[in-house]
This record gives sequence, structure tokens and C-alpha cells, in this order.
Amino acid sequence: LWRPRWRKPLGKAASPAFAMGERIKGRFAPSPSGRMHLGNVFCALIAWLSAKSAGGEMLLRIEDLDTARCKEEYTQMLLDDLRYLGLTFDEGEGVGGASAPYQQSKRTEYYEAVLARLRETGNVYPCFCSRDELHAASAPHATDGRVLYAGTCRSLTAEEIAEKSAIRSPALRLHTPDDTVAFDDRHFGRITGALQSEWGDFILRRSDGLFAYQLAVTADDAAMGVREVVRGRDLLSSTIPQLYLYRLLGVTPPQFAHVPLLLSADGRRLSKRDRDLDMGALRCRYKTPEPLIGKLLCLAGLLDREEALSAEEALSVFSWDRLRTEDIVVLPSVLS
Repeated sequence: LWRPRWRKPLGKAASPAFAMGERIKGRFAPSPSGRMHLGNVFCALIAWLSAKSAGGEMLLRIEDLDTARCKEEYTQMLLDDLRYLGLTFDEGEGVGGASAPYQQSKRTEYYEAVLARLRETGNVYPCFCSRDELHAASAPHATDGRVLYAGTCRSLTAEEIAEKSAIRSPALRLHTPDDTVAFDDRHFGRITGALQSEWGDFILRRSDGLFAYQLAVTADDAAMGVREVVRGRDLLSSTIPQLYLYRLLGVTPPQFAHVPLLLSADGRRLSKRDRDLDMGALRCRYKTPEPLIGKLLCLAGLLDREEALSAEEALSVFSWDRLRTEDIVVLPSVLS
């Protein structure tokens, strides 16, 4: 079993460029809460092309922390859809590897080890606030509606904690400093974020015992040796608390690269509710993946005109310099 190998904490360094001769390991880490949609396909394709075009490896991890929404049948659909697209993986779910298991729902022991290390900092504390109390006491973050925690439970005494624990199980939060974190995103350049004013004391483990996304994804990428994280622009701000966790754990973070989102005609981000753009509908429309991959590459700016290409053939046209930074509106006529 893997055990964290803690090194001396880093200063404020973040997302370094790849070292000379370092072999890239990228990853695709979908959540099986429904059928993959076109936006998921786009992210998987770019992550795969980035790692493979550099002679690197790709890992597939299933992020099924939310066991109420994530189902095994969706995981199997996901694996089948990736095979259809021609995206092969060197390690991960359905392949195996030294860092198994690759389903987050089976990695609780690993997260407990990371949580224990974070507790040693003295900055982890129990929070007994209900969801309603959190919304009543805090203003949403200006940009994404995220509720910032006011630190209500940060200074509870041991007696108060014991009293409240007898009534309800607490969540566990990490007290963050009033620091600014900066990193160089491979696609969007220099990004900065303020831990306390933009994220506050964020949750590490929920009151129902489920580990939070920020802890789990950081622990998994560190344990699995991921050196490049390619994901949607909507997760750009999440890099800030994750880099802080890397700093506390003394682990060198991966290189981050965020990609534009695919939007519907009314400007909404594509979601699994968009059934006309999920893989079930897309596979009915495209009997082979090459035309679909070609359309995505053209929309992304990697091709000047539509051309049917396999994933392997697309390696020759991939370039971060050509990939668009602005979000991509997908009109129904584009995919016809």
C-alpha cells in the first residue's frame, strides 16, 4: 500500500516547468455521474494529446467520491466510450498499475493518511455549521457563487467541541493564511489567487465522512506521480487551494494546463443534462470517432478545416500554441 513520503515543505513555489528529461505523466479523471458529454470528450482528448505528443504516459482515474450520484454502470460506459474514441491509457482503471486502486471510492485509507499529516500542522479543526447556517452567515464569492466560511467554529474550546460532537458529526476544515498563491498555467499564463479572501477555510472531509474534492485530487495526483494536469477552465481557481495543500505536504505540484470550455448556444457550460451532446447521441451520429475528433480539433483551432482524424493521427497537429483560449460555443449545426 502507498504511504505518503513527505519532504520538507516547499516555500511558495508552484507548478514548475518540466525538468530536463522528465517523463510526463498526464491523467484524465472523470466523475461517473452520467454519460460523458462533448465537453468531457474535449478535455480527455486534449489531455491525452498533450501527454502523448510529448512521449509521455496517460493515467485514468475514476473520481467517484460522491457514491450517491456515481454508479458503476456509468464507469463501464465511460471505459467503453474511451475505447471508441481510441484513447488508450498506460495506467489506471481497466488497465492496472502500481498505484491501484484507481477509483476514489476505494481510496479512503490513503486520504486518511494525508488528513493525518495535515492535522499535524495544527490548522485542521471541526466545523459543526449546517448548510443553512453557512449560507446565512457568508456572502457568496463574487465570481462563482462559492460561499466563503466565516470561521465560526475555528476557535471552539475542547469542551464546546465535545458538546457539539454529541449532537452531530463535524466536517473538518483547514484554516488558511492570508497568503497569495501564484502559478504559471501552461495555457493561461500567470494566475494568482488569495487563499483566505477567495477560498477561506475550506473543507477537507464532509460531516458525512466523505473526503472533499480538493484533498482527494491533490492526494491522488501526488500518490500516482501525475506531472501534468489538463482540465477545464472552470477548475482554474481550484488550483489555488490545491497548491496550498501541496505546499503543506511538501510535495512538488504538477504542471497545470486549463482548456477552454464548450458552451451551448445560450452560453451555458455543457453538462451531462445535455443529452443531445452526450456520448450515447454522439455515437449514434458518428459510427466512427474520426469525424468527431476532427470537428473538435477544428473548433479548438488545431485544424484550419475539418478533417477526419484518429486520436493517433491527431498527435501530429497538436500544439498548445494553437489551442484557443476563449470558450467554444457549440451550435447544433456544427455537429451535423
